[in-house]
Amino acid sequence: MNPVINAMSVDVEDYFQVSAFEPYVHREDWERIPARVEANLDRILALFDQAGIRATFFTLGWIAERHPGMVRRILEQGHELASHGWSHVRVTQQDRAAFRADVTRTKALLEDLSGTPVLGYRAASYSIGAANLWALEELAAAGYRYSSSIFPIRHDLYGMPEAPRFPFHPDNARGLLEIPMTTFILGTRRLPCAGGGWFRLLPYAVTRWAIRRVNRRDARPAVFYFHPWEIDPDQPRQPGLDARTRFRHYLNLRRTEDRLRRLLADFAWAPLRDVFLEPA
Repeated sequence: MNPVINAMSVDVEDYFQVSAFEPYVHREDWERIPARVEANLDRILALFDQAGIRATFFTLGWIAERHPGMVRRILEQGHELASHGWSHVRVTQQDRAAFRADVTRTKALLEDLSGTPVLGYRAASYSIGAANLWALEELAAAGYRYSSSIFPIRHDLYGMPEAPRFPFHPDNARGLLEIPMTTFILGTRRLPCAGGGWFRLLPYAVTRWAIRRVNRRDARPAVFYFHPWEIDPDQPRQPGLDARTRFRHYLNLRRTEDRLRRLLADFAWAPLRDVFLEPA
């Protein structure tokens, strides 16, 4: 039996750009902070090359504009380039006009740098939910073919627990496919198994078991994500963080790369476009 091919993705942002750091790191200071994203991403490219897999890189326009060589290396190695918005502003902090300008500007830059169509989008911090589904209409109008922006769980920072668990075509966004982040059912609860902080918090065996459960019981591919800063335990420590933010951001950074190697070996992986989209 052929294995289910899952979707691997990387949200390309630097450590100081995460949503949880917004109260501590001002956007006007970003230019003065030494970047670490390119070196970390090159390590990821080497990791993927060793494993023989291809992935989707949801990239900030702000990053791509400053690191065009990095964008070229992503494409040269056969990966998919997709949009993560311009500067990691959550959709919940934008009105329709601002969001439209953001996703259009980012798509145009990425396509200019790559010379290829940008099909996919992922919102900062999974910030599309029940209150702003209009964003999916704007993505379809801007020419995106899919979004991977809804996390169908209940969470203190994001989530739309009533959303479908698996890809669906939103009623209000003709032609767009929404690819939710992966969850599994335990009892009556939906629990995440898509990567991020949960991947660093729980033993690797839990993630492996949960993805296998989705592949076998649901007969569906999983979507997994991580960030370049999650394989960078030597990143500068941001002062003044509250205890919850410090715990969430720095937990088990030294273990992430080894866990990723095991994950890449235990499952089959491909970019989101190849797993979920019909050829144009």
